[in-house]
Amino acid sequence: MLDGKKQFYFLFLLVSQSVLAQNSFDTFLKPSDSLNQKRQNSVFITEAVLASGALIGLNQLWYADYPKSDFHFINDNSQWMQMDKLGHLYSAYHIGRFGAEALNWSGTSQKNQLIYGAGLGFVFLTAVEVMDGFSEEWGASMGDVVANASGTALYVSQELIWNEQRITPKFSFHTTEYANYKPDLLGSTLPEQILKDYNGQTYWFSANLHSFSKKSKIPKWFNVALGYGAEGLIGENDDKNTLIFPIKPEKHRQFYLSLDLDLTKISTKSHFLKTIFSVLNTVKIPAPTLEYSPQRGFKFHALYF
Repeated sequence: MLDGKKQFYFLFLLVSQSVLAQNSFDTFLKPSDSLNQKRQNSVFITEAVLASGALIGLNQLWYADYPKSDFHFINDNSQWMQMDKLGHLYSAYHIGRFGAEALNWSGTSQKNQLIYGAGLGFVFLTAVEVMDGFSEEWGASMGDVVANASGTALYVSQELIWNEQRITPKFSFHTTEYANYKPDLLGSTLPEQILKDYNGQTYWFSANLHSFSKKSKIPKWFNVALGYGAEGLIGENDDKNTLIFPIKPEKHRQFYLSLDLDLTKISTKSHFLKTIFSVLNTVKIPAPTLEYSPQRGFKFHALYF
């Protein structure tokens, strides 16, 4: 057993090593002041490997069990009350944002960040769309391509106009009863439901008020968010799917007004925390929310997610 003095030295050594490791990691995460060729090459190689691996895995897990066809388009703009289109916009925006931030870490110029980084989301999701186009089960959707381009344009335009992101797409989710009746379509586990159950998804446009009024006393991290959701979505063939529901679901749109935080505006010198905040800033925080539906009127949520 260690005596008191040895315990003190052991604890001191452990804490010292932890602090040194944290400082070293924080230094690693600090963006380069000028172009660091090794970092830039690492970013390009990592993105290529991850994107290729994701596409190969997607092909094996999703498309391999379905027959192929000649490349073709479909018009699915009226399906899912456009929730899937907002999902494409959201995904393209954040994949592009992460790509641009990764190149910023390597010291790449803003021009190249916007071309090679922000465009990553559009390129990747368009590649997925091409795979859809060669599948007999689905088909490429111009609506999806437009949504992908819109997500990329939202990021790039804000950087060019304001040199910052004042409006951020965000996501929130809550479980719904619909998945209990149609788990094969809407998901049987929580991770599946987050991806598949549009009834529980809400997409937000979160605006940072201080960015629009720099001289105001509004906290830099304070946001107001406008959200969109829908319910009663049980699949493309509604008449067939309603047979398993005790009551026929009523499709309706939902609009939300809520409070939010911009985590990237929280002041910290830690590049580790900045990285964590950047990742978490994809999600809308639970907050008091006012909901409006044309069919059901207004409803207040003390805490909505």
